[in-house]
Amino acid sequence: MSSNDAIEAARAASERAYAPYSNFRVGAAIVTGSGDIHVGCNVENASYGLSICAERNAVAKMVADSSGDREIRLVVVYSPNAAPCFPCGACRQVLREFGCREVVVLDESSEPRRYPFEEILPNSFGPEAL
Repeated sequence: MSSNDAIEAARAASERAYAPYSNFRVGAAIVTGSGDIHVGCNVENASYGLSICAERNAVAKMVADSSGDREIRLVVVYSPNAAPCFPCGACRQVLREFGCREVVVLDESSEPRRYPFEEILPNSFGPEAL
């Protein structure tokens, strides 16, 4: 799968978001080492702390769908409500857990912005530190 496929998958996922309180819809698409794409969208809850971000939903889907291919080559994050839309701190740490190498955020006025993961979460720690 190409990053263009992942971009379209993230856009489509944002349309399925459950965001009745904020109206802030986010879609994420993870591309694994083998090229599989796993998508997620944000799901809000009346108890705001129980809401879950699109990126973590995509990670959960990746884990549920595959016991072997769990290395994240890249993640695409898209919101029609804010461009660019970066992963929050909690999502960055979860993405780090699975070796995310690149983050792509979309800005409707230009080309997708690509960031090496280390740039958005410098000096991070992961499973190898335990």
